[in-house]
Amino acid sequence: MPGAHKVICPACGSDTGVYRNPAPTADVIIEHQGGIVLVRRKNPPYGWALPGGFVDLGETVEHAAGREAFEETGLSVEGMRMFHVYSDPARDPRGHTITTVFVARGSGALAAGDDAAEVRVFPADALPAETAFDHARILADYLSWKGGDASRGMLLP
Repeated sequence: MPGAHKVICPACGSDTGVYRNPAPTADVIIEHQGGIVLVRRKNPPYGWALPGGFVDLGETVEHAAGREAFEETGLSVEGMRMFHVYSDPARDPRGHTITTVFVARGSGALAAGDDAAEVRVFPADALPAETAFDHARILADYLSWKGGDASRGMLLP
């Protein structure tokens, strides 16, 4: 389970129990070829999702976002900027996660990899209904932030 850690007393070495905290994740809204890149998950929870995943120990959220984007889509991300943080304890049915969401432009050729069964570019006005996690909310927030105009490019430099 994400976030469960055994705690050992540094003075005596005794097991003091389990400390539970949310697990950090990173996701990326990738604009590519006039649309938004989503991956169809091959592992539960199923559905279309933003490229992303867990932050490894010793890794920054920025690095995790870029790494996960490349592993799942084959795309390199450019101009990556933080968009928002989502922390609803119910956002991931596997356990409490906190995600830092980034916005970036993708470059390269799409290729599903890692835990992605498929990767596709969707027009912003034709996003799939079956999404995983809270990604429908994240995408709605993103489109609202863009002013509701799906044809506009990124507002970030």
